[in-house]
Amino acid sequence: MNIKNKKIAIVGGGPGGLTLARLLQQVGCNVTVYERDINKDYRVQGANLDLHEESGIRALEKANLMEAFYANYLPDAGKLRLMDHRGNIYLDDHTEEHNTEHRPEIDRGPLRKMLLESLQADTVVWDSQFVSMEKERDGWKLLFKNGKQYYADIVIGSDGANSKIRPYLSDAKPIYSGVTIIEGTIYEVEKNAPNINSLLKGGKIFAFGNEQSIILSTKGDGSIAFYTGEKVAENWVKDSGVNFENSAEVKKWFETNFSNWDGIYHELFATEKLVIVPRPQYHFPLDQHWQTQNNVTIIGDAAHRMPPYAGEGVNMAMLDALELSEALLHSDNVQTAFEQYESQMFERVKEVASVTLQNTVEMHKPSALQYIVDLFNSFQSFSFNTNRELR
Repeated sequence: MNIKNKKIAIVGGGPGGLTLARLLQQVGCNVTVYERDINKDYRVQGANLDLHEESGIRALEKANLMEAFYANYLPDAGKLRLMDHRGNIYLDDHTEEHNTEHRPEIDRGPLRKMLLESLQADTVVWDSQFVSMEKERDGWKLLFKNGKQYYADIVIGSDGANSKIRPYLSDAKPIYSGVTIIEGTIYEVEKNAPNINSLLKGGKIFAFGNEQSIILSTKGDGSIAFYTGEKVAENWVKDSGVNFENSAEVKKWFETNFSNWDGIYHELFATEKLVIVPRPQYHFPLDQHWQTQNNVTIIGDAAHRMPPYAGEGVNMAMLDALELSEALLHSDNVQTAFEQYESQMFERVKEVASVTLQNTVEMHKPSALQYIVDLFNSFQSFSFNTNRELR
């Protein structure tokens, strides 16, 4: 099949979509990425990403971007402190030299910049929020919020957990995991949360207690990202009465709901230099399937959204990009390529999602701390202690 004579539209310019664009452009394909952000300098939110050898790193190797990756990665960001809600440290990756290079970390912003710079000029059409698409000839006419329209022979949805491409393939509804995350970013953390900054030491913290969780990550731009996790009803964000755009209300919520947590954690909500986003966590059915089409498919969270409690989201998206690109380049026709990719993806993600959902449950049980201690000790030898003179 000569895929190079097809107009390929990728809807969504996240890591999966941009990786796919790079992989296809390397072999001469005609690719356009449609991204809703207004420009390349739009601020990228969220924690930094740990890329795994068998997935994210493998895709970057195929894209010939490892030199650029190691020019931008964060060598100390993977160093972990595992703590309880009282501020005691149980596992400390800073006390000994450990090899974390099998899952090196990078900020979302530099990863996107690196991928964008690897693409041909004008590959990405910015300020393109997808609205719908209509069948036209053998492909699709794509309609965007700004009123513009474009034709593509092949459409690949990489438009995230709330994908508008996905309904053209599947009517399976997302399932609430039972846990809602409050995502936060603190800018200029050295000034605005100095005690947390010192505790992080340039790495990350996983903290558990009272069937709740707090996960913190150091970013390379002087900020930190964090997630609180709590078992609440599916509609809690709406029904809680908390205005999550009001820092005072959010602070009061945290002081109430996390009242048994040590004061050092409360520094997270003590600054106004804070951006908050509530995120109920959903996943798609583990046994999901759909009828393969000959001109549209999806990758990443659009295909297999799941909570972040295994660090697999971006890695699965980038591996999707790799496997889909290889299928397109080596199959007799597009539908055969899509069928090969989708069947591989369904089986692979079923296992990953199962582990992720188990972690989501276990991390919000009374036994969460011991579960995570055992989990990390099974990966490698960490330093174990119960340092009660933290401050």
